[in-house]
Amino acid sequence: MKMRNAKGFTLIELLIVVAIIGIIAAIAVPGLLRARMSGNEASAIGSLRAINSGQASYSSSCASGGYAGTLEDLVKAPTSGGQGFISPDLNSTGVTKSGYAVTLAPASTAIAVGTIAGTCNAPAAIPSSEYWAKADPVTLNGTGTRYFATDTRGTIFQDTAAAIANPIVVAGTVKPVQ
Repeated sequence: MKMRNAKGFTLIELLIVVAIIGIIAAIAVPGLLRARMSGNEASAIGSLRAINSGQASYSSSCASGGYAGTLEDLVKAPTSGGQGFISPDLNSTGVTKSGYAVTLAPASTAIAVGTIAGTCNAPAAIPSSEYWAKADPVTLNGTGTRYFATDTRGTIFQDTAAAIANPIVVAGTVKPVQ
């Protein structure tokens, strides 16, 4: 009987390669997930910074010292033409961006400032004296591990335990982002 020329890999060799790939994947996947959550959190902080900047522009150039009450009002362009005060990806209150739900509302202690007719972009609501915005992870420990919020002060706060309330009280686990 003649032996055939054995070319290729044996079953044992293939199983060893698959096991090595599995071990490498088990080591790499948690790091990739942490990196993705970190990126989502950085995007949420960036969104809140954009809201702070947009509110400052809106207040000084459009609403006579008042602040927009919703993201819809803040993204709306002036009637005389030009761009809105924030980017179109933050076009509605409660919008999901990079795994975070971003919301803008008047602060709980806010009062109305001026009139709708007194603004440059005909918002849906009368501008208010204060605003409050938050970014909450859509899936806690999946898309992010921290909750973020900001208000008229322009400081961004974080909390690892729960969503940050309106108004923002710095106590317990609520701290400014460093």
